[in-house]
Amino acid sequence: MTIATNLATNWSRQRLRQVLEGDGVIAYPTEAVWGLGCNPWSEFAVDTILALKQRPVHKGLILVAASVEQIRFLLDPLPDEVRQRAESHWPGPVTCVVPDVHSQIPDWVRGDHDTIAVRVSAHPLVQQLCRIAGMPLVSTSCNPAGREPARAPWRVRRYFPDGIDLMVSGSLGSSRQPSTIIDITTGQKLR
Repeated sequence: MTIATNLATNWSRQRLRQVLEGDGVIAYPTEAVWGLGCNPWSEFAVDTILALKQRPVHKGLILVAASVEQIRFLLDPLPDEVRQRAESHWPGPVTCVVPDVHSQIPDWVRGDHDTIAVRVSAHPLVQQLCRIAGMPLVSTSCNPAGREPARAPWRVRRYFPDGIDLMVSGSLGSSRQPSTIIDITTGQKLR
């Protein structure tokens, strides 16, 4: 496991891009807990995360983005009122489940759904990661299924001594709860 201590350095940003382009997995602080992330278009990287978490692929995963523009391709096909409803929650700790009208997100991320869960983060480090990557990232809590999510770097290392290619140092946000999840088409709160 490599530790990047400062994404402001050219080396750290280059290393992050190499890991994400090379089918790697990163661990990083989010709004409430440490997360695992990867390139959503890398089946190998997503499979690695699913294996680490012992999570079945059919459940699907969340994407996190730096801005609405990073996920515009998912929002543009939606009716105006649905798109505006989703955008009204961002940036912030709300994950919106939106229809993937043109099946642009791979099945290994969507799972058995024709929707995708997406959040535009307000956390500066998460935004920076997505901007450096140039894309939204898979984002899931850093813990094996059934265990408490990691809230400290030592817990990340204890849970996953192997399998994480890059651990990005930083501080958690001020949230104590995971993001709220809303089905943006129906308005139903799922979590």
